[in-house]
Amino acid sequence: MVKHINLITETKVWIKRKNGTGEIIQVILDHRVGSKVIAYNLYKTFDEHPDYLGRILFDVKGYWIYDGSVMSIDEQEQLAKFIICHVKKHAAAVSDELR
Repeated sequence: MVKHINLITETKVWIKRKNGTGEIIQVILDHRVGSKVIAYNLYKTFDEHPDYLGRILFDVKGYWIYDGSVMSIDEQEQLAKFIICHVKKHAAAVSDELR
């Protein structure tokens, strides 16, 4: 379960695409979403005008859903797992710093 905290504002993640190639995806926090949902917009990286790939939304219980049509289920799961692990890792680091 993901704690409902906004620790990622922008990051990049490598995923294996459904066609067998790898790609780096830019993950950007969507600040326009309300307080009960955290959303991350997904873009292709390193393009002058990066393609929008959809977004992943997390509720307060840590459940997620992909809002888009470009990414396969496997790709969605890779991104969600990365975000969950990244948030947990940084939450632990922030907790350690506050002690």
